[in-house]
Amino acid sequence: MPIERLDPALDAIVSPDADWEELGRGYGGPTGPAEGPVWFSEGGYLLFSDIHNSRRMRWDPEQGVTVDKEDTKNGNGQTRDREGRLVVCHHFSRCVDREEADGSVTVIADAYRGMKLNRPNDVVVKSDGAVYFTDPPPKVPFTPPEHPPEIDCAGVYRVSPDGARINMIIRDLINPNGLCFSPDETILYVNDSNRHRKLIMAYDVEADGMVDLGSARLFCDMRHDDRMGGPDGMKCDVEGNVYCTGPGGIWILTPQGKHLGTILLEGRTSNMNWGDADWRTLYFTGSRSLHRIRLNIPGIPVPRGTL
Repeated sequence: MPIERLDPALDAIVSPDADWEELGRGYGGPTGPAEGPVWFSEGGYLLFSDIHNSRRMRWDPEQGVTVDKEDTKNGNGQTRDREGRLVVCHHFSRCVDREEADGSVTVIADAYRGMKLNRPNDVVVKSDGAVYFTDPPPKVPFTPPEHPPEIDCAGVYRVSPDGARINMIIRDLINPNGLCFSPDETILYVNDSNRHRKLIMAYDVEADGMVDLGSARLFCDMRHDDRMGGPDGMKCDVEGNVYCTGPGGIWILTPQGKHLGTILLEGRTSNMNWGDADWRTLYFTGSRSLHRIRLNIPGIPVPRGTL
């Protein structure tokens, strides 16, 4: 069965007869999976990262999967800002940048207090335009060995809406990876994909966009499940349910952190994002593949406010 049901409440989210569809295979490699899916509603297509091959791929219903861009500096997580511009995390160039409408590229963040970032991984843009991203610890080959680490910890960062300030807002996670906001943006979820932790943490977001570190709380603990996979990509739907890759596939959690069930996928699931005109299709990437499944509740659209 493609769906593992742990609670009858899952039926309101995933129909009992739902199944996922594979859209493509053969991306990534031994050191990097397919990643970073993001939907372009105005064009009806999906972009996603082929990290190991340093390419960006495109899927649309007519042509299937094609190459959209070469030499992405091992681009990983992707999203879109309020103006619809693509925002990308890059491992090899160790930065987060934005692709402008004219094709030029603007670096959003590549250093903190004069020190080069480790290897930016995943990114989300708040409705006010602030950019939040994770920066896990250095790891060969994602961090080139000729560029020794300069920052002594992994971090979660916020870049102000005007781009003038960058703050490390969380620094006590071992391997911060996926992140997302609750629908009202009052909670920031961040997972720790260290193999000994496999946790999702929740933080209250303050009025100035920073997080209240004193509010840090465990949202989900996946350490009891020894199936392949762990927390990586993470998204929310409009009702506040949280979807996170985990052991066995994609875990679906209530806003209170209850595990309702799992969209099962053989191997490791890496990331996901919502798409289609009604934002009810979940596109997700595996170690070497791209898939989609129709769900009953819309996801939070990218950019926000396009539902």
